[in-house]
Amino acid sequence: MIQQIQPLQQNNKPARVSILQMNDFHAKLPNLERMYTASKMFDSFDASADKLKLSSGDDGIGEDFVLSKAVSKILDMIGITKRQNGNHEFDIVPSKHAQIAKDASYKELGAINIHVSEKSLLDGIMLKSAIEECNGNKYGIVGIGPSDLFTRLKDGSSKEDLIVDDLPTTIANLQQEVDKLREKGVNKIILLSHSGYVNDIEIAKHTRGIDVIQGGHSHDLIKGVEEGKNLFYNLDNEPVVITQNGKDGEYFGILNVDFDENGVIQSVQNNVIPTKIFNRTLPAKFLVEQIIGKPEHIGVINSVPPVPANRLIENNPHGNFIVDAMRKELGVDIALLNAANIRGNFEKGNVDSRKISEITPFKNKLVIAKISEKELVDAIKLGGKSFVHPDNKPGIVYVSALKYTMNDKGELLKLAYVDDDGHETPIDIGNPDPNKILRVAMDDFYATGGDGFGMLNKKHEAEVVYDFDKDKLVCDYIKKLNKPVDIVDDKRIEIIKAN
Repeated sequence: MIQQIQPLQQNNKPARVSILQMNDFHAKLPNLERMYTASKMFDSFDASADKLKLSSGDDGIGEDFVLSKAVSKILDMIGITKRQNGNHEFDIVPSKHAQIAKDASYKELGAINIHVSEKSLLDGIMLKSAIEECNGNKYGIVGIGPSDLFTRLKDGSSKEDLIVDDLPTTIANLQQEVDKLREKGVNKIILLSHSGYVNDIEIAKHTRGIDVIQGGHSHDLIKGVEEGKNLFYNLDNEPVVITQNGKDGEYFGILNVDFDENGVIQSVQNNVIPTKIFNRTLPAKFLVEQIIGKPEHIGVINSVPPVPANRLIENNPHGNFIVDAMRKELGVDIALLNAANIRGNFEKGNVDSRKISEITPFKNKLVIAKISEKELVDAIKLGGKSFVHPDNKPGIVYVSALKYTMNDKGELLKLAYVDDDGHETPIDIGNPDPNKILRVAMDDFYATGGDGFGMLNKKHEAEVVYDFDKDKLVCDYIKKLNKPVDIVDDKRIEIIKAN
């Protein structure tokens, strides 16, 4: 049983704090550049309030070291002092991750529930907690990573270096760390959580001493403060406020909190602000281009269809264009792409290499491998489970040279091969042929069984593994077309209402 600890009272007094909050920007450089402008505005607010600038993770995305370095440098420009590692911080190999962390001004958290091998270069990089002092007021900052971290990573050195606790163990270890801070007289405690909204509610209800949970990972957009939604009460019946600002840096938060001398919240204001209202200023633009270079003009997009409201469980013409480029450029039978891999959309007008990289930012390696018709059907059916999962993960399978119908319970109803003339050949989804073999293009996230797609784990026997990702193929494909491009919705994935 968790024992209640009475926080020490000396040197504690009422306090007002304003927290600049970021989560899940996913390396969206334009929005990160806008955040620099927003942070300068934040600095000018209410001089009487303590100021904190914190990130709860997934600021970057993918394996690209140069891109990750640019993201880190912008976080320093913004003035972030503590960052909880999200799952995407572990996309890059541990040696590069460690290099970025050592060069950064901010400190990384996550050691409460993500344990690093002593032989890893990441050993000692992550902290369990830290104390920030503003105007004589002390704030304890603790951090936890996602309990489902391993389902979000490819097989490789990142997984080999880590042990990740489940949620009950995480809560127990988190409470121990909070208790240590309270024993030091720190009675205002902020949790940077990359564990997701549902888990954050469990943490709020089953711990003591945590006042604010700045969340991430599940991409929830939580506005205002509402009891039962993001205002809960802990084991001591004291208020706990949960925040989260969506995804892709479309929003950020400014949380204003008044504490009494015992570190109990007296009033709170949760401001969720769109980043698009801020300009991208020259200092941030210059820094980005200095690190990653200027983008290359690729071509012109003539027309685009609407962007799906939820790319994880809807047909997405923007993603379909990319998976078509994979198939046509690599000359394979079919191509497959995880819906969660797409993090943006095409826009009418000029398109450059950076925009394409923002649409598909992970920088995986492309693979040509052989899979059976049965494995293909199993993969598409697994993608259908996204309809019944609360966070719509892992996402449906985007396809090229295929067409399928699925209901909104995730049940696969029809599947067919489609040739370049549009002729369809049905596949028996109840009895797919295990002996029919297809040459398939996919990235090595799928090809190492990422997100539970073990039936696609073929990298070890791949025909070829390329040292580039989808963005290169899309750039090559558009340049070869040598004309304005129409992104067309061909309805290749149909989602219908279940009976």
